[in-house]
Amino acid sequence: MNPFVPIESEAQAFARQAMASFDAVLAQVPGLVSRPGQRQMAQQVADSLAAARLGGSGGEELIPHGTEGKPTQSLAVIQAGTGVGKSLAYSAPAIALALARNTRVLVSTATVALQEQLVQKDLPALAAIWPQPFKFALAKGRGRYVCRLKLERILGGELPDDDLFADESDTASGAGALAGQATNVNAVQDMERKQQWQTWSQALLSGSWDGDRDNLPTTPDGADWLPVAADAASCTSKHCPLFAGCTYFERRKELVGAQVIVVNHDLLLSSLGSRTLPELDQSLLVLDEAHHLPTVALDQFTRTADLTRLRWVDQLGQRGLQVGAALYLSDAVDSPKLAAQLRHAVQELARWTVDHLRPHPEAEGKSTPSTRGRPPRADLAARNDPTVRLPRGTLPPGMAEHWQTVLDAADAWLLHLAALAKVLKAEIKDKPEDARRLSQLYAHMGVLAPRLESLADCARLFLSGLEANQPPVAKWLVFQTRGNPAAPELHVRAHASPTLPGQVLRQHLWPRVSGAVLTSATLTSCGKFDFFLAESGLAQNAGVTALEVPSPFDFAAQGRFEVAQTRSDPRDAQAFTADMLQLLMADLAEVDGGALVLFTSRDQMRQATDRMPDRLRPYVLVQGEWPRPVLLQRHRQAVAQGDRSIIFGMQSFGEGLDLPGLLCAHLFIAKLPFASPDDPVSQARAEWLEAQGRNPFMELTVPATSVRLAQWAGRAIRTEADQAHIVCYDRRLITTPYGQRLLQGLPPFTQLRRSAA
Repeated sequence: MNPFVPIESEAQAFARQAMASFDAVLAQVPGLVSRPGQRQMAQQVADSLAAARLGGSGGEELIPHGTEGKPTQSLAVIQAGTGVGKSLAYSAPAIALALARNTRVLVSTATVALQEQLVQKDLPALAAIWPQPFKFALAKGRGRYVCRLKLERILGGELPDDDLFADESDTASGAGALAGQATNVNAVQDMERKQQWQTWSQALLSGSWDGDRDNLPTTPDGADWLPVAADAASCTSKHCPLFAGCTYFERRKELVGAQVIVVNHDLLLSSLGSRTLPELDQSLLVLDEAHHLPTVALDQFTRTADLTRLRWVDQLGQRGLQVGAALYLSDAVDSPKLAAQLRHAVQELARWTVDHLRPHPEAEGKSTPSTRGRPPRADLAARNDPTVRLPRGTLPPGMAEHWQTVLDAADAWLLHLAALAKVLKAEIKDKPEDARRLSQLYAHMGVLAPRLESLADCARLFLSGLEANQPPVAKWLVFQTRGNPAAPELHVRAHASPTLPGQVLRQHLWPRVSGAVLTSATLTSCGKFDFFLAESGLAQNAGVTALEVPSPFDFAAQGRFEVAQTRSDPRDAQAFTADMLQLLMADLAEVDGGALVLFTSRDQMRQATDRMPDRLRPYVLVQGEWPRPVLLQRHRQAVAQGDRSIIFGMQSFGEGLDLPGLLCAHLFIAKLPFASPDDPVSQARAEWLEAQGRNPFMELTVPATSVRLAQWAGRAIRTEADQAHIVCYDRRLITTPYGQRLLQGLPPFTQLRRSAA
């Protein structure tokens, strides 16, 4: 042996084999040639995932770079510009590594469109040419599938559980014609819903439908789907009498033998700590569309509790009593008692909240006994704003005691219900001849239990986040009046959320992960990875490698980015919108193919629609006027026929929309896409940064806007043959220092300026 020849490590051998598989795939597809950027990305994926030492974390915090006794955590953050071909760049080496290491790949995306592309197109194509067979499967949340037991129970005449979520005023005596009209409308809706459920039941029996919501001919309304959707709380799994035909568990079987499982970020995070998906420290993880991960993380850990609509409390108490009676338990009567205690605690909290925190009505010249004589609360909420945020997450004196009482009552009841559920499951197992009736009881109780859990979690969040030098928990309340205007009812909802997504991900996700790739076309902000690394909880992780792979497109030759200046300052919304629309209408008159106009608000889009000249209106497709697939199909047909077609859309049309060629030859951005300043979580975070002497606008707002603007601009150039003209009407891009930073974060388009008229 030559002592001067370096010995190849196991990780290096795995990475070399993975790249050999990548090259073999390219060689088998006629006309498919690896681009330099794609190969660079594939190499980084292979190196990073090969270096991960799988298994053994047990939820402990992973220490990068092979600390003895713990697995090595190896993470790659890769920004791959449009046209790189990132799906192949990560899937081919990841699959090769999974097969070589006898493990699995979890690919998580943020959008249904990418999930469908992977499962219906990319992975089948790979499997067809791969030398070693592998299986792949799509994992969806349980709520995407019908619960046959619920459907059977409802069609048997039982009240749908979703009715308990309706306003309590729905069952009140009401007043005059309004109540009669509501009753008639509800009766018609109930009849239509029952007909819908009967149609689904017949389709299940005939085999023409498999129980997957996404496979229905038309997407069901939420009010139709919720009462029959599967959920974990009401499921007895293998003890259910209809388990053999359960669509959800049939799909679960497909995951068992799959080497590649495609999920979404919501399911990935909501499944942490459960057995829904394979253990992450035993698997290779790919997070595509990773720029969505921080937002999804906050959404997953936000909690909400209704403080005024409490019918569900009494209903759950009665259901617990029924279960206890069916099991001949002596403490069955405890459930209604515990329900009464919780109801009283929540009502007392609601009364205190309304009396002390409800916004003042003085701006309307009114005063009520509940507000008269109280000190001003300008620091809590703007007058007449139904949302009241608690500054710094601090509870006003006296509020914590009420929340603690609610938490104690909720926890006590949860323990009682857990004991009932344990006994009931055992009974179902021991008495299969009575499984149907007992499973119905379990589902009857379990469908409402999540509301109790959510209330307890919300109470815990309200009582947390008060430690010194810790980011606060955002806490806010929403006051709304509903019902008959002559006698409106006040409803109060409490909301609580963490403020730092990175902190959430460091606590809940990354300690479970051994090897992962995070990728997207937009992971840098103003040209740097710093913002994403902080938001994703990876800023201080020594096991992270960040790589920017440029797009193969010649943006300078293919795209022109023009800043058209208005006379009015964009901060003067009314004057700016008027000026912007005047310029926009003139530009739209010159459109000769497909165009996309992106607005920052629904009101802005409405005004543009109202201002549309008659000669242009037939060519305009407005988001919301048609279902998205129908709108896009109409757009494609019009452009294919040589007509002009203009799409008016907002944020959801600024990302994930693929309109190559003439479909988006013109892109118009009405205004810089700053996030809403009214978001309570963002407000709480900005407040915390300001208290530390930091600048939340430059630290949070500008980087987040950079990502969003890059996404919006990315709709224009989708292939190497595209030519596009992009116009943004926000002069701040060239008149402010942060605008210059935003421009630097865009692809290197040819930049133009248009002076104000």
